[in-house]
Amino acid sequence: MPRFYVSQPLAIGQLVTLPEAVAHHVQVLRLAEGDLITLFNGDGGEYTASLSELGRRSASAEIKAHSAREAELPFAVTLAQALPEGSKMEWIIEKAIELGVSGFQPLAAQRCVVRLSAERAEKKLEHWRGIIVSASEQSGRNRLARLAPPQDYKQWITQQDMHRRIILTPRAEQSLADWARHQPPQAVTLVVGPEGGLSEQEEDLALRHGALPLAMGPRILRTETAALAAVSVLSAAWGGLA
Repeated sequence: MPRFYVSQPLAIGQLVTLPEAVAHHVQVLRLAEGDLITLFNGDGGEYTASLSELGRRSASAEIKAHSAREAELPFAVTLAQALPEGSKMEWIIEKAIELGVSGFQPLAAQRCVVRLSAERAEKKLEHWRGIIVSASEQSGRNRLARLAPPQDYKQWITQQDMHRRIILTPRAEQSLADWARHQPPQAVTLVVGPEGGLSEQEEDLALRHGALPLAMGPRILRTETAALAAVSVLSAAWGGLA
């Protein structure tokens, strides 16, 4: 059943005018009046709706039923990702949503090639939000991941955080997999450097502010691989893949 995100309150019996982008998607899929679709608004759960009116550029649907189904991990994972080059961030966000990441914090680190002005940052955020929505539609998630504005790494790492911060570094003596096997499921923030990694000074700063250094094993992973592999490791240890 096709799934679509709509940013409005939903209730059984409600006639919903679908957003223009969703109406266009309905047309592309060649759906007809009476066909069933799934709607969700990010607040949890999902709704079965029947297409009731279809125009050239518009569509509406009547909500028939609600399901409390969720597809979230049993623990919260925030990805603090240093900005990579090119379109890597888009790929990271898309795949991280599929794996269950619940929050993103883009970071400007010392070795980042990408530097965003305020105007470019806002455009990037809008684009990344669209990726979160489409990846949530595709993967069956009913809650949208949080997306924070980009921050300077040194400013962000010195702030207090309720979640345990894990900095992925080949300098660490303990692996993430080994640590997770001996820990209960818990909310964590994974800190991942850019191409070339975080500098030694940046890693030391993280450790001074309570971050836990952990390694991803004997191989050096690319920035676009590290966070996704780490989420998979935690899911295998704490549940979330079954």
